[in-house]
This record gives sequence, C-alpha cells and structure tokens, in this order.
Amino acid sequence: MEAERLIGVSRRALAQSRGTPSIMAEAWQAQALAQAIGDRLAASGPKELRGEARGLSEIGGRGSGGPDHPVVRTGVARAAQLSEVADPRATLTGLGALLGEVGMALVAVACDTDEEGLYWQCIEAIDAADESLDRVHGMLRRLAEQDRERQHDLERGRGRDGPRGAVRGPAGSAAGQP
Repeated sequence: MEAERLIGVSRRALAQSRGTPSIMAEAWQAQALAQAIGDRLAASGPKELRGEARGLSEIGGRGSGGPDHPVVRTGVARAAQLSEVADPRATLTGLGALLGEVGMALVAVACDTDEEGLYWQCIEAIDAADESLDRVHGMLRRLAEQDRERQHDLERGRGRDGPRGAVRGPAGSAAGQP
C-alpha cells in the first residue's frame, strides 16, 4: 500500500481507538510505520534525506515495542503493507501529523492512568514519537531548503539571461556575441 494511504488508515484507526490498549497498539503501529518509511526513504528516497531517514528508521525501531507488545505478538504490523513512498514531502507531512496525534493520545493515556508501569510505557512512547517527529520536521526543512536553492538558481539564471532565457542575436548566437 502506498505510504500516504497507509498513514491515512493509521490516522483513522487512532481516531477510532477507544481505551488504553487500543491507543497503545496504535501508537506502536505508528512507530512501526515511521520505521518502515524511514527504511524506504533511506534506501531509495531523495539523496538529501537518506541520513535523516536512517535516523527515523532507528528511532521507529526503538519505539515500536518489545517482543511482548500486543502488536508484535500478533504479527499484524500495518507497516508491513508499505509498498512505496510516491511523494516524500506529502508522506512526511502526513507522518508528522500522525506522530503528533499519537503524542497527544499518549499524553491523555498517561494522565489518566494510576498504573506506574503503564505511565512509564506512555512516557517512553511519547519520547519516541517526539524524536521521530523531530526527524520528520528535519527532513521537511531539508526539502524546503532544496526547493529554495533550486528557485534561487532559476531566478539567478533568468536574471542573467532575461525573462525568456538567453537573448539571441542574428543566426541564433547570443546577443553581443559574434
């Protein structure tokens, strides 16, 4: 499944989650998805994103739970369905929104629990989601910088050549050139 579509499925599942176990499972699903997207971008994404994408993958791996987590036990990680990242910018924007929503849901669970173990599990998951979100924002900034540089290069080229490209004189030569 394409990354943006998979993110949409995850956002809807999180929004429909009722109760702590369901919210926790969706938080781990989101981290597994962050790991999978990081892996995909590190392997075949834009070159300027590959280092940050490896970092996202590592953080997602740390945040996706241990062997006793319900998602891991059932083997139903939604991220396994990831087939492609067609638009890195849109994917990262959607993943950022998902991670932000996961963080808010986990804060609500942490504030509502009296169980110390669950509280600390939420805090660790919040930290992982926040670290992943920082990586996502870093990659989006890198893409924006790349766009600004390209735009600047285009504008510099136009200023030198004129609004319609190089000014041509007789027989196709540049103006002022023999």
